[in-house]
Formats: sequence, structure tokens, C-alpha cells
Amino acid sequence: MKMTMAQSALDWYKRELELKSGDNIRFHVRYGGCSTVQKGFSLGIIKENPDQPAASVEHDGITFFVEEKEEWYFDGHDLHISFDEELKEPKFDYA
Repeated sequence: MKMTMAQSALDWYKRELELKSGDNIRFHVRYGGCSTVQKGFSLGIIKENPDQPAASVEHDGITFFVEEKEEWYFDGHDLHISFDEELKEPKFDYA
């Protein structure tokens, strides 16, 4: 599994979560919401240190990651985080 993040998405996370170099953001599986890869589940975020990351991406000293125990959610897909200009929020694409 690979992760990528567009600069516009990074800028949004930095601004909205007041992130700074050294911070870690975990994308975790949560029950509810909608996803194109797993019905009834979606991704949430939490500020915490990685334990056993399956995939990660680092920008400006900030690490975004997914833990191995939640890799099942992606069903073999990579995660690309872009920014939806119309909704003004990050968008998750699975390829």
C-alpha cells in the first residue's frame, strides 16, 4: 500500500489542525460514513505516534500514516489524498 498527498490537502490539514513539524496524524478506520472501498466504514483522523505503520507519507516534518492493523480497509488499494476545491476539504481516492 502506498500513500500520497497533494500540497493543497497538506495545507488544509496544517491550517485546520494547527500542525507543526514533528506531529503525526493517523488515518484510522471508523464505523459509519461512506467509502468506495468498504461499505459502512470511513476514515477518521487522530493525532498520535505510529506503532506499526503499513504506509506513510511525510511533508514538512509531519507524518501521515495508516497502521498495519487497519490495512484491510484499503482492500489492496493505494490512498491518494487530494483537495476538493468545491467542498473545501480533503478527498480520499483509492487506486
